[in-house]
Amino acid sequence: MGNREDLLAGAKRCLIEKGYSRTTARDIANVSGVSLAGIGYHFKSKDALMNEALFEAMREWGDDLAATLAADVKQDATPLERFEAAWDRVVESFSRLRPLWVTQFELLGQIDHIPEVREQLVHGIKEARLGLAELFEGIQPESDPERARLTGTFYQAMLTGFLSQWLFDPDSALSGREVVAALRMIAS
Repeated sequence: MGNREDLLAGAKRCLIEKGYSRTTARDIANVSGVSLAGIGYHFKSKDALMNEALFEAMREWGDDLAATLAADVKQDATPLERFEAAWDRVVESFSRLRPLWVTQFELLGQIDHIPEVREQLVHGIKEARLGLAELFEGIQPESDPERARLTGTFYQAMLTGFLSQWLFDPDSALSGREVVAALRMIAS
């Protein structure tokens, strides 16, 4: 790896270990083995480096979630059975990716002060919604954009809400079976 890649890897590691706002340029330089001047040379600022590290980590999480949701799906499963199995895998991913989730929630409190992060999160959420519609429901956004938008927004709201509860109290996280039961109660 070159210095730029080392800095990016170091910044991602710092995101996981310290969070977004508690990471200093010196922390990144120490972890990456690259000088402080390298941050300015390759990224112009520590904030730009941290933002790029955050967005790269979010893309990796999206890829991880897509692989998680695609694993072991029975072809003859009903939509609710598919949802139940997928939701259980999503909840399992919460603990594996906890540092990234904590960092994203940390940024929500600062969103009005970091416009470039807000802009990227708005773009990322739009992509995530479409991805969730495709992953959970098999909806191709190109063929049914409005259905993908509505369904994906619903899944994004559920995911964010359940995740925030899980961050406070992982033991109370609802299983896929429990979410399906709740959805049935609401629908009836």
